[in-house]
Amino acid sequence: MSAIRMLVLGAVRQHGRAHGYQVRNDLEYWGAHEWSNAKPGSIYHALKQLARQGLLVAHETAPSTAGGPPRTEYSVTEEGEGEFFRLLRAALTGYDQKPDLLYAALGFLVDLERAEAVTLLQERLRSIEEWRRSVTEYWTPEAGPESIGHIGEIMNLWVHSADTGAEWTRGLIARIEAGAYTFAGEGEPFRGILAEGEPNPYATEGNPYGKGAPPAARPE
Repeated sequence: MSAIRMLVLGAVRQHGRAHGYQVRNDLEYWGAHEWSNAKPGSIYHALKQLARQGLLVAHETAPSTAGGPPRTEYSVTEEGEGEFFRLLRAALTGYDQKPDLLYAALGFLVDLERAEAVTLLQERLRSIEEWRRSVTEYWTPEAGPESIGHIGEIMNLWVHSADTGAEWTRGLIARIEAGAYTFAGEGEPFRGILAEGEPNPYATEGNPYGKGAPPAARPE
């Protein structure tokens, strides 16, 4: 499973209709370029690939008033909506996967209804506990990592990570059950997106337009 796929679908979905720079700007605002493959080239490639696959629709807009080339804006299709939620649910429940998938899923957690979010996180907790049991069939923390040589530190780290992940998941479930955040069907949830022209304090240094530069004349 690819985090960039979920990130791009989710970012376009939040806007309703968005061009590539808006998607890139939002994902940089979340810091996704630090913890995932959400780099500019990957984002623009994903937009075009998802459009070819029928998960996004590409809309060509008029040239900008500043004289730049026409932009391509994207919107999510019905199939894209289904794929987005499939990826989101799988990332929230699966433990044995890359961490960028969980980070991406947390960014869209409130797109779910509250009860479903709790159910999915409870399933994640069971996955963590089952994964921990499978590791400790071969090595137990009580034996200490030295019991199987220095490679025991690998299993030691696995178990510590599982314990920390389980503790964090229980805490998140408790916060959601106590009423934290605004979920789908409860009103307008918080959206970590930037308005058109709003400066992005986290824009990458490699942005040729500079931090917070206006979007006019930028490529799609």
